[in-house]
Amino acid sequence: MRSILTYIAVVSLFFFNSCEEKIDIDLNDSDPRIVIEANLTNEDRNQEILVSRTVNFDSPEFDQVDNASVVVKGSNGRNYTFTHAGNGLYTNNNFFVNTQITYTLEVSVDNKTYSSKGTMVDYVEIDSMGVTKENIFNEDYYFVNLKFEDPKGVPNYYLYTVSINDGPFKFNAVQNDKFNDGQVVTHQIGGRNDEFKVGDKVKVRRQIVSKELYTYWNEYQLTNPGSAAPGNPTGNISNGALGYFGISNVRDYTVTIADADDDDLE
Repeated sequence: MRSILTYIAVVSLFFFNSCEEKIDIDLNDSDPRIVIEANLTNEDRNQEILVSRTVNFDSPEFDQVDNASVVVKGSNGRNYTFTHAGNGLYTNNNFFVNTQITYTLEVSVDNKTYSSKGTMVDYVEIDSMGVTKENIFNEDYYFVNLKFEDPKGVPNYYLYTVSINDGPFKFNAVQNDKFNDGQVVTHQIGGRNDEFKVGDKVKVRRQIVSKELYTYWNEYQLTNPGSAAPGNPTGNISNGALGYFGISNVRDYTVTIADADDDDLE
């Protein structure tokens, strides 16, 4: 079977209720592989983990895994069992993640266990937020700008998803502080999926993530969509599973796009 692009199952449930983004995966007639998508945050107590299995391109349906055992264990001795909610989705509605606690994910499917570890790092607060308009090739484009001071001497990784007019959150960008450690930084967020328009209500979800989660999404954003075989983003789950496990510190910021140089932060 020739190598060809396809999509992993139901990635629209990314970030517990957040990101509707399809991940390009290079699949063929090889043995199916488990795909785990788990980004737990301190947004609220409702956490979701998606478990699926890769399928061949000519398969009529994606393969959600509905017989998995999913548990997250904290270094504080508390265990959190996730209950199957259908279509490969596993949920726990009373799990608030905390900084400085190491969490271990264990997913068991057909007598094989896949595991990973993660710790939530401190949040990096922003100082201000605004909207700018730029004319590019005689077309006006709007950008949301977040200004902040990057903590000096600490590697920091930032992930952004965006919701427009209360729609689903979609992946926008990841950033790191390799070249601006300890400096005052502005992250400019544009319309990666849909351009921002005057009157749009834009909600930016800013997550401080681990290096591993940054690496996964950075490889995704650098992938050329026209490539015949872009390969799978580097995950951090054992036993050959695809996907990711992350513990993210998160805040949401909302602005309304106006035909002016800036907007106030909500």
